Amino acid sequence: NEGFKAAQGDVVITMDADMQDSPDEIPELRRMIVEDGYDMVSGWKKKRYDNTLTKNIPSKLFNAAARGMSKIKLHDFNCGLKSYNKKVIKSIEVYGEMHRYVPVLAKWAGFRKIGEKVVEHRARKYGVTKFGWSRFVNGFLDLMTIFFVGKFGKRPMHFFGLWGTVCFLFGLVIFLYLTISKFFFDQTGLTQRPLFFFAILAMIIGSQLFLAGFIGELISRNSPERNNYLIEKKTGL
Repeated sequence: NEGFKAAQGDVVITMDADMQDSPDEIPELRRMIVEDGYDMVSGWKKKRYDNTLTKNIPSKLFNAAARGMSKIKLHDFNCGLKSYNKKVIKSIEVYGEMHRYVPVLAKWAGFRKIGEKVVEHRARKYGVTKFGWSRFVNGFLDLMTIFFVGKFGKRPMHFFGLWGTVCFLFGLVIFLYLTISKFFFDQTGLTQRPLFFFAILAMIIGSQLFLAGFIGELISRNSPERNNYLIEKKTGL
């Protein structure tokens, strides 16, 4: 994130420092931004020289999950060799291990022209890979976070309010059913039926979800960035 803040060029290139990426790819990555008009271009290490079990398989699963949730047709989200239009890196915030999701962040920021280029992958000479099954799980959780914040960050009530209402109504219907059953069909006490406690629990959870959405809306509406939008061009103003 600090590197993106300091970058001044119209095209920004990122690459790993483990000597597995080839600098010879840079001119073509830059050309695709400048001449072809891509907002960003991601490298695709189509032929890899990594351990199949600890790196390749988790990477394929990770990329499949990222493609399915983001609807971005990239084969290698985790590739560090990427090129960006300056507008992209100045419009997103990268923190923690979110660097692998820059294409998703760019899409949520309004940049739709995201391309891909097959790049050379060299065998590792230095260091040890940190990618494996544990980072696959963490990466999936990060993807869920980005997906949720990107879709509901400015409208939390649309998520919490919806599911809160569904849970509350579900519990209410069960409670009404038990009440009618009690007075018109049998004499079994309400508190003697397990379904009664399930109905109460559903209504409590529904109320809490609805209140969470309401509090989220209050926080969101007081955020100074709530009405910040990326405007590409103004006409007649």
